[in-house]
Amino acid sequence: MNESRDPNAVRFDPASGADHVESYFLKANDPSGERALWIKATIFASAREPGRPLAEGWAIAFDRRGGTSKHVAVKHVLPFSDALFGAEGLDIAWSIAGSDDRMRIRPGDTHGRITRREHSIRWDLRFDGEARPFVPFPHPAMYRGKFPKSKTLTPYPDLVFSGEVDVDGERWDLSGWRGMQGHNWGRGHADLYAWCHVNTWESEADLTVEALSGRVRVGPVLTPLVTLVCARFRGVTYTWNGPLEIARAHGDVGLRRYSFSAEGHAARIEGTFEAETDDMVGLYYPNPDGPMTYCLNSKLARAHLRFEAAGRPPVVVKSHAAALEIGTRDADHGVRMHV
Repeated sequence: MNESRDPNAVRFDPASGADHVESYFLKANDPSGERALWIKATIFASAREPGRPLAEGWAIAFDRRGGTSKHVAVKHVLPFSDALFGAEGLDIAWSIAGSDDRMRIRPGDTHGRITRREHSIRWDLRFDGEARPFVPFPHPAMYRGKFPKSKTLTPYPDLVFSGEVDVDGERWDLSGWRGMQGHNWGRGHADLYAWCHVNTWESEADLTVEALSGRVRVGPVLTPLVTLVCARFRGVTYTWNGPLEIARAHGDVGLRRYSFSAEGHAARIEGTFEAETDDMVGLYYPNPDGPMTYCLNSKLARAHLRFEAAGRPPVVVKSHAAALEIGTRDADHGVRMHV
């Protein structure tokens, strides 16, 4: 990025009074593809209510064992002033007075508890992976300036987890689960976006892939869909974000399906990610300026990837333990909204 700041350093300035959303998240996938865990810590600040920013803790335990979806989604909210978000790197902490709810995320470990009504998710996890981030935007100024309004990067694209999670009293052992840690921020959520990530395959493959496509509003104009793709194959990172690569890249975003393709001189890639309606959890993502974004979130998506590095035979792999998120302003999306 050619920036001195750590990829996980918080970007929110409470003194600015500006619209701001920011998220740190972890996801881990059961190798069998039957379960997954998603944990997120967020900041929400609106210029309409200066001086009242919020911190939020989210967790989803995805579970489709036995062919029946039994997902549990929980969320709690507290004043930003009661939370810690580190200015130097990954350092998030808070406790909610009068309850056992809490959140702690730092390099290498996370623990916490979030309750909502009759549901509870508690976790105590360690994670390990190489700190070589995926940086999809091609210019450092795009991370510092106002455009695009949504910034994203992945400080840890490939992690291995250990530890345990308690989901409504049931203990899950996460030993050997693969996953990642991401960070995004900006003035609001894109009007339409798709994001996917996968590093758990049905066959052996030293491959991690992440892609995103989005449309944002610049004044009254909605930009065309822009697609950016990152991959790491056998230790080599490929990023399709040069001018010609962006012009050639293609993305197609539906409410249950996302496909993309990209090519450059070093490699080409194409992929399709799909999720059943029952494998998606709907989340409300309000924007500081008013409109609602509906996040259709699945960590149990199917993925089909074809990757071909120059001079090498193509690698074709499949997964049923992939992440897929669709962000839409369409309230008639047909997915059950949880939190």
